[in-house]
Amino acid sequence: MNVSKHPKLIEQVWGLSLKAPTRLWIRPPAPYMERIPGGGVSRLPISMNETSTPVSKFTCRSRRSFAWTKKFNLTNAMDYRRTPFNSLFLYLFVNNVFIGIQSKEHVLLDMKAAGSELGWLTSPNEEGWEVVQTVVNGSLLYTYSVCNVASDTEQENWLRTTFIQRRPDVSRVSVELRFVVRDCNSFGGSSPTCRETFGLYLGETDTDVGTNFRKGQFRKIATVAPDEVTANRGGGRADLRVNIETKSIGPLSRRGFYLAFQDLGGCVALLGLRVFYTTCPATMRSLAAFPEQVASGALAEVEGTCVKDAVVVGEAAPRMYCTAEGEWVVPVGQCLCRAGYQAVGDACKACEPGYYKSTDSSQPCEACPENTKRSGRGALLCPCVEGFYRAPTDPNSAPCSSQPSPPQNLIHTPLLTAGSLQLTWRPPADTGGRSDITYNVACERCEGGLCSPCGGRVRFEPAQTALKDPEVVVSELEPHVNYTFTVEAQNGVSQFSRKRAMAGITTVLHFTDGPKVLYLRVEDRTTSSLTLSWVVDHHVQNNNSPRYELMYRKKEDPGELDVTTYTVLVLEKNYVQINDLLPGTKYVFRVHTLTAEGHPSSHSAELEFETLPLAESQTQNSSMVVMGAIAGGGVMLLIVAVILLLHKRRLNSHVRRRVDGDYFSCPEKLMPLKTYIDPHTYEDPCAAVLKFASEIHPSHITKQKVIGAGEFGEVYRGSLKVPGRSEVAVAIKTLKPGYTEKQRQDFLSEASIMGQFSHKNIIRLEGVVTKFKDAMIITEYMENGALDQYLRDHDGDFSSYQLVGMLNGIAAGMKYLSDMNYVHRDLAARNVLVNGNLECKVSDFGLSRVLEDYPEGTYTTTGGKIPIRWTAPEAIAYRKFTSASDVWSFGIVMWEVMSFGERPYWDMSNHEVMKSINEGFRLPAPMGCPSAVNQLMLQCWMQDRSKRPRFVDIVNLLEKLLRNPESLSAIASIDPRVSIRLPSTSGSDGAPFRSVDEWLESIKMAQYRETFALAGIKTMEQVLRLKIEDIRNIGVRLPGHQKRIAYSILGLQDPTTTLDLFAV
Repeated sequence: MNVSKHPKLIEQVWGLSLKAPTRLWIRPPAPYMERIPGGGVSRLPISMNETSTPVSKFTCRSRRSFAWTKKFNLTNAMDYRRTPFNSLFLYLFVNNVFIGIQSKEHVLLDMKAAGSELGWLTSPNEEGWEVVQTVVNGSLLYTYSVCNVASDTEQENWLRTTFIQRRPDVSRVSVELRFVVRDCNSFGGSSPTCRETFGLYLGETDTDVGTNFRKGQFRKIATVAPDEVTANRGGGRADLRVNIETKSIGPLSRRGFYLAFQDLGGCVALLGLRVFYTTCPATMRSLAAFPEQVASGALAEVEGTCVKDAVVVGEAAPRMYCTAEGEWVVPVGQCLCRAGYQAVGDACKACEPGYYKSTDSSQPCEACPENTKRSGRGALLCPCVEGFYRAPTDPNSAPCSSQPSPPQNLIHTPLLTAGSLQLTWRPPADTGGRSDITYNVACERCEGGLCSPCGGRVRFEPAQTALKDPEVVVSELEPHVNYTFTVEAQNGVSQFSRKRAMAGITTVLHFTDGPKVLYLRVEDRTTSSLTLSWVVDHHVQNNNSPRYELMYRKKEDPGELDVTTYTVLVLEKNYVQINDLLPGTKYVFRVHTLTAEGHPSSHSAELEFETLPLAESQTQNSSMVVMGAIAGGGVMLLIVAVILLLHKRRLNSHVRRRVDGDYFSCPEKLMPLKTYIDPHTYEDPCAAVLKFASEIHPSHITKQKVIGAGEFGEVYRGSLKVPGRSEVAVAIKTLKPGYTEKQRQDFLSEASIMGQFSHKNIIRLEGVVTKFKDAMIITEYMENGALDQYLRDHDGDFSSYQLVGMLNGIAAGMKYLSDMNYVHRDLAARNVLVNGNLECKVSDFGLSRVLEDYPEGTYTTTGGKIPIRWTAPEAIAYRKFTSASDVWSFGIVMWEVMSFGERPYWDMSNHEVMKSINEGFRLPAPMGCPSAVNQLMLQCWMQDRSKRPRFVDIVNLLEKLLRNPESLSAIASIDPRVSIRLPSTSGSDGAPFRSVDEWLESIKMAQYRETFALAGIKTMEQVLRLKIEDIRNIGVRLPGHQKRIAYSILGLQDPTTTLDLFAV
């Protein structure tokens, strides 16, 4: 049968336009042939070439849906420019030839590679998803399609993959979808239930359940929407648009999983599915080898191993981070070739003969320096030749050196001071190749051929050893005695040589010595004077009465420069009174005897004496004056404090009276510039919308991509281009077809509420579309989406300071709402949006709405539904919502933020949550939470709402913490006696856990059984002693898993003792 007589039928199904001479034949026998009511084909094989050779089959349903069921042979008889099928075949051919699996991707399931062995499960079996077989370039390919857009009944068609088994260390996989979606407008408006999206679901299990399919075992991963839909071009021809989407799924905890696709009335062809996980490939970097690492949702830290003959720099091994995309980033630490080896490529090679390397470094081997022997392979240093040495402080790169020659031209010169002379000399002719020349001077006195050391009485200035200048002054010498002086030149290697480089000279001094000063003492002292006397040696004969030279100076305080500027007095007697001194001050004294010529002779040692301090009575009088002043000041401060306390009490009583009253009322002087008006007070919701929101023409709005689905309809990312303004990215909320009048009123009421607000931390309303068939709400676009999911995706990526900054923005927005007398009632992290600059903005102002994703999180009363986990006790019990109840909810948001999106109260039921709160228990401090932030949480959760802080107080406190980051360093500890605990604290039979494996299984962390066993943790007693750093160290890398294990340990602890589990 030639069905080319029915071209309208073919065009109506998929917009297929036949080439003029093309004939479509039904090949006999035709067991699939059925009647064609009204020109419609129910089931027929079709050929698509100019001959009657059958090359393809179509299954066409009477409701304009079809799926390919048999083989296609691609021929040139059809114009690919006119047929979407040839474009499809060309795409499949190019994809089959040119797209290969990268080495870092490990495929778990490939729809294309599976061929005819797909074995996927469909539900229902009839009129749902169907398999399609196509031949491209001689290869048989399989796809799935569904297109029941014209059905009168609601569609729910499921397609489930085969069991996909994962490696134990793979906690996150990627799903790549290739699909085509028909434009619902292609059906001429005759399909009001047509969808352009389909759902992706995940079901985890430890075993293959075969054909057993239960929808309740699956959870929704995403709503898959095309970037481009296949629409009719001019003349009714279809323009095929193939979409490629990649979704990340995780964390996974079971041994395997299924993927499922849910169709609710779309026209979809699933061309390809690839499930894979990514690894960072094994690599070498900085002389360290890094093994292959499975990429996870967060950065994974991987330790490297140094190559042979390389060592680690510092204490920590080199490490890199493996990203979720399978790329190595942020290298930390490195390995260096050890001494005697240098880096050659990715290996360490020994230094060649004649070269050396002394340290573990990245430097290459160096040639041996001068005066050294040729080294062997892998030398750490080059040894010195005989007669040459290295000083202990010399680097191995320095040439070897020898000791210096003796000093030259040693001479002595008598000085005017009796018993003194100066020795001078010239430096050695040979310094041994060094510049650190020093000199040591020795003195001997010789009498009768016997020589002995001069002793300590002889003085050398500036010193006797380690002289750097070639001169020294020698004093306190006796007359008519032979003195022999030797000067030895030394450098840094003299200690290694047996020879000594010395020069000597012998001399004798002829002078008349005066009396010697034996000692100096204090006879009397006052606060401003000292009386001194001294004793001279009377054995020394001197016919003249001696004269004395007294030198003194003030001794400087410790740490000050000790100057040597003396006051000099010439005296005739051996005592003196020195006046005009400072009280309580030390002075240094020295006494010389003078020769007949007036030159200084021998002198006493330097001695210290101190004047008396100020009189004790004066000190006491001064102390009484100071104490009196302090006492008077204290009385004044006490009076001021009492006045301030009384004033504060009056203010507090006023505040309590205001909080206990109606929350819409406040003193006139505190009224905000603008007050919130409830749109429900308007009889016509459209009137409220027109008052508070701007009407936008639909032609100014462009929808780009579905980014979510809510109670009222789908949410799109798009753009808004209003004449006279630049184009901006926006979020577009739509009202789904078949809405009720109440749903439309609630939809418009939210826009009326948003239109009254203008604050940087409140989501901004751009406008509404109400005068056309498809109502829309247009808001600013927030790139990072909901705060809770964003924090879960970036667990551990932000510091406490950054998290407090986010909380400050949320609190500022809530303060604005509170000042406008608006009560949010549903403040939660899921209702806070984050933009590209990490600014947080409060959203979701549908007061009576219930989010579809959180049906279990509400408690139903006669007045609506309440999100139990975020709502204050009085609001749950009496439905009394105030700004104080929003403060309670803000405390829960603080907990969500500091725990990186953890679900409040974990898996506890709503009844368990309410019971625990009413018994006085509160959420424990999140891991690593600053103590100041945790204290603010607890204040927000005060049972008495009048004692909770106001939002203005919260903003002030958070800003104070941000101005003083050090205040965030103290980490909060947990008191289990008042903290809500993780529910699973015993085995399935109610008894305590008997093994670590049983405990891990109960908290869904069974993948760490081997990790705990390798760490030697085999009993529950060992588990109870674990701290958060222990959990991290044994190999639990994911922050979310660390927190779940840690909170479970908290639940197992004895509630009579405090716990510092999360203090880091």
